Amino acid sequence: MIDDTIEEIREMQTHSSSVVAIKAARALTDLLDRDHATVEEFERDLERNVGALKRANPSHASLYNAMQEIVDRVKGEASSVEEAKALTEESIERVVDDVEQGKSRAAAHAADTFADGETFLTHDYSSTVLDAVKGAASAGTNLTAYVTEARPRYLGRKSARTLADIDRVEPHLLVDGAAGIFLEKCDRVVVGMDCIVGNTLYNRVGTFPIAATANELDVPVTVVGSGAKVVESGFVFENEIRSSAEVSLEPVENVYIENPAYDATPMTLVDQVITDDGVLHFEV
Repeated sequence: MIDDTIEEIREMQTHSSSVVAIKAARALTDLLDRDHATVEEFERDLERNVGALKRANPSHASLYNAMQEIVDRVKGEASSVEEAKALTEESIERVVDDVEQGKSRAAAHAADTFADGETFLTHDYSSTVLDAVKGAASAGTNLTAYVTEARPRYLGRKSARTLADIDRVEPHLLVDGAAGIFLEKCDRVVVGMDCIVGNTLYNRVGTFPIAATANELDVPVTVVGSGAKVVESGFVFENEIRSSAEVSLEPVENVYIENPAYDATPMTLVDQVITDDGVLHFEV
């Protein structure tokens, strides 16, 4: 199960980092059915598989945090194999619940910040941002959303279709390069996050130019996501380089095709971060 999950995480293209973290945590239940002669043997098996799951996608801070938390809760805390396994199972459920609830709480906090009649721009696909919009609309808030299609995988189209099914929301779909034209119509930018590490936001490629343009036009930028994605230390972000076929289906002779999954946005361009802890005004 763990090996299958590692391969699945490596191949995931459209899932959020929260989904990846939950899937990895649940995969560790496979260890509960294995035979271990000693606590030390179990802990080594746990650490080895946690390391492999972390390496399956080193760009996801929430995956790193979830795996590390399980190890920290188990290692050195049990006096028998049975106790270690019980503690592991409890830790897995705790981590899964924290990730799921953190995402829901962040969306609820963000929903409260939308004003009736507000126009915003969002990029790519963030289930947390979409849940926030849904929550605001359910409370009677009327919104206009400009959604960038998010080349090269066009996930913005998925966001636009989701928004089209929400009453009180008027979605507009535009190409990424047109963001500068429509930002002048917007009250703010609202995007999700892969993670925040130190003074840098890592999110779907295209976020940085949108944030930089918004800053030039004095349009505030809000970032929404679970607090599990905010890391102060211990995690080193590694960008994911995706297949060149996403950019061009046909090989182009003598051309090197670049396709990074994420870009780095300085937090100096971000006005507000909303997590399960509430609304934070980021200072650098």
